[in-house]
Amino acid sequence: MKLLRRKEGPSLDSRLAALLEAASLGEGRLAEQVVSGARAVAERAGVRRSLSIDHTVAALAGATGSGKSSLYNALAGEDLAAVGVTRPTTSTAQAATWDGQGAGSLLDWLEIPQRHAAGSTAHPDLSGLVLLDLPDHDSIRLSHRLEVDRLVEMVDLLVWVVDPQKYADAALHERYLRPLAGHREVTVVVLNQVDRLPPQAVDRCVRDLRRLLDDDGLEGVPVLAVSARTGTGLAELRSLIGDRVAHRKAWSARLAADVTAAADHLATDPATSRAAAARSGADAAGRRGESGRGKRAAEWDWALTAALSEAAGVPLVVEAVAKGHRHRAIVATGWPVTRWARRFRPDPLRRLRIGSIAPPRGSAGRASRELPGKQAGEVVGRTSVPAASAVQRAQVETAIRDIGDAAAEGLPGPWAAAVRQAARSRSEDLADAVDRVVATASVDATRRPRWWLAVNALQWLVFAGVVAGALWLGVLFGMDYLRLPQPPLPTVAEVPWPTVLLAGGALAGVLTALLSRVVAWAGGRRRARRTARVLRAAIGQVGKEHVLDPVEEELDRYARFTNALSRARAV
Repeated sequence: MKLLRRKEGPSLDSRLAALLEAASLGEGRLAEQVVSGARAVAERAGVRRSLSIDHTVAALAGATGSGKSSLYNALAGEDLAAVGVTRPTTSTAQAATWDGQGAGSLLDWLEIPQRHAAGSTAHPDLSGLVLLDLPDHDSIRLSHRLEVDRLVEMVDLLVWVVDPQKYADAALHERYLRPLAGHREVTVVVLNQVDRLPPQAVDRCVRDLRRLLDDDGLEGVPVLAVSARTGTGLAELRSLIGDRVAHRKAWSARLAADVTAAADHLATDPATSRAAAARSGADAAGRRGESGRGKRAAEWDWALTAALSEAAGVPLVVEAVAKGHRHRAIVATGWPVTRWARRFRPDPLRRLRIGSIAPPRGSAGRASRELPGKQAGEVVGRTSVPAASAVQRAQVETAIRDIGDAAAEGLPGPWAAAVRQAARSRSEDLADAVDRVVATASVDATRRPRWWLAVNALQWLVFAGVVAGALWLGVLFGMDYLRLPQPPLPTVAEVPWPTVLLAGGALAGVLTALLSRVVAWAGGRRRARRTARVLRAAIGQVGKEHVLDPVEEELDRYARFTNALSRARAV
């Protein structure tokens, strides 16, 4: 028969590491006070773990007149704290130690100057206890209240002492007990001065106090009815404290509760934080990975690429590629007699500065591009594509905003804002990057096909034949004019070769030029389609790098944040 072992939760060290990781990931996204508070908890925990873990620091805290000092003296077995009618009596915290050897550094860290060793008859079962008597938390002196607040955050065990008159004090419950709802394991509530009540009233007060504590989220916290004056309930209180001290676990329970509370504060959205933190890291990363590769990311990419393409003048560039290809083909393969006239027509690609060397930065010849994040007239691009219109810029801004809003859906407020900001974080560089891509991705559109060289050589060969035929006929004409004897002429089907070279060459050149135009038109359309695909892919990559990737990085950061929170909370 196999024995079932109870599954142990994560260690305190791993939870502290997770808390620090969550705080680092939340920096710049969450309130600085919350992040610094989480780091302070981790730092405080590290110091406490390095000090004596064989001693348990318990603090008696309460309001003015609750009888803390009287209870402190009763537990210590001697009058260590002054008790009087004048309020407040306790001005600084003081400590009583049971077997306090080795607790000096712990008390130094707590900054407790007044230290007393409990008498030898003061219940040896409390060995290892360091009992503090704190000033009143409702003292009229600010220094007293600040001292209480400081030590309440540092001690291992909190013993709240209340009296029948002020146990329902709103300041106590709202400022201390309710925020410590996660510290139930290290909290004890003592109803002191019960000797002033009739026996039947004691039970009513205890039940009412129990109800108030349950409303504060402190279900299960021990509530003891005690009288420091008569000794009622002191044995139960000593037994309870002695049990906590004997287990030597109060310090780690306190630190674990502090880690949980700090993680709760880091989770900024009450409606979604616990659900988000409860997700496993794999689930969170899987969800974000699916959003990055899934249908929504494809829709974001398509919409952003379409808007950027329109703003970057891609349709105009594609049309210029087709026209430019035909123009350059005619110049390269046209009839040499007439092709020179084509050079006076503007090259569509050259007009857009595509395929030409970009001018140096800051030169007057560079054209400006207007996209979101750039002011009109600012020099950013490498082409002379006309500036984006206001409608096109608005479309780009809308696409970026829609991506940020869709990615931030369901996230807590600060993280949603961070995701939206991430979508816009690199928009200032977007215009220059898109224009640069249009210039570089369109380089292939200016490359000369090899058949142009062959046809050009053929055209010049044919043109040479025409020139030879013309010269030949000219010589024959001169000889006839000078009445010189005519040499024999070779013929082609009774047509003299000079005539064949002149007329046939001219006809062949014109036909070759016309055929080249047809092929160039088809090649221009094909090259335009290929350029459109290349530009769309390149612009899509720019959109991914400048918009989608920052969004994905922020979503991944949030996934790691929620994963760290779940580990810090041990859920």
